[in-house]
Amino acid sequence: MILVTGGTGFLGAHLLVQLTSEGLPVRAIKRSESSLNFVKQIFQLYATDVTKQWNLIEWKEADLMDIFQIEESLQGITQVYHCAGKVSFSPSNRNKLLATNARGTAHLVNLCLNIPGIRLCHVSSIAAIGRSRLDDVIAEDRFWKNDPNNSWYAISKYQAEREVWRGIEEGLNAVIVNPAVILGVCNWQEGTGRMFSQVWNGLTFYTHGVTGWVDVMDVAKAMIILMKSPVVAERYILSEGNYAYREIFNLIADNLGKKRPNVYASPYLTQLAWRIEALRSFFTGEEPLITKESVRTASLSCFYDNSKFIKQLGFTYTPIAKTIQNAAQVFLKQIQSSKHN
Repeated sequence: MILVTGGTGFLGAHLLVQLTSEGLPVRAIKRSESSLNFVKQIFQLYATDVTKQWNLIEWKEADLMDIFQIEESLQGITQVYHCAGKVSFSPSNRNKLLATNARGTAHLVNLCLNIPGIRLCHVSSIAAIGRSRLDDVIAEDRFWKNDPNNSWYAISKYQAEREVWRGIEEGLNAVIVNPAVILGVCNWQEGTGRMFSQVWNGLTFYTHGVTGWVDVMDVAKAMIILMKSPVVAERYILSEGNYAYREIFNLIADNLGKKRPNVYASPYLTQLAWRIEALRSFFTGEEPLITKESVRTASLSCFYDNSKFIKQLGFTYTPIAKTIQNAAQVFLKQIQSSKHN
């Protein structure tokens, strides 16, 4: 029996489709307030037999902060895909980031250590490797160093990964993946989905930042491959390649039939923008669209080495241009559908 944490999330939903396509029974964790609508949408798009695959999932309400709920969720489980986590660059969410990503992972690791033979695949992030020494290509053997370029999200994912390494030292059978920025069909008002919505609404600004990018389906496939392999106590960067944010926004714009962003967001403009957005957030109570941390992250040029996973597991990535094309097609169909409803 397989357990997937974060089953209603972006990666979790795509992973569930792939696991159930192999006829595997899965127990998926969701918070009490989480909706299944997005997961159902992903199953409608990608499942070969929607009803049959959906019926293989046992949904269980649980919170990573509740040890007893997680312990109950682990009953009879032999494999765990730990996808649950919080992504935010808002200063108001720092404590939630550390709680969900770090302490939540610690709870899961501690409970897994009590179950003989269980295997864990932990979803970390390229952010957890750190962003010091940007003049060098970043690989899996890079050691974390405290640096102003590391966001609080990065710190929380680093601390979460440390808990997994601690578990490995204590005998846990585990492997870690460090995905680059994940793209694909998602909630268009959250995470990387906002990039599509912003371009659709007439985004004009771009930055000079560079980072790694990867298809959500590729991340899910890679995790399944790793869990079937004998690999233990290793971490792998999952990235199709390094691209400038401007390149990604241009591809999104081209596929949505929108004008490409054509105004460079200088340091002065970005500093002004996040301060204005912070004021708007303060008075409206809404989470800011851009923050000091997100602006800094989008301005950094970080290059990641993806060769380890390719060489050791023989993996072939989906070209990121194809990923964006496929996601844009779904986005446009949903826009047209909403107009008719």
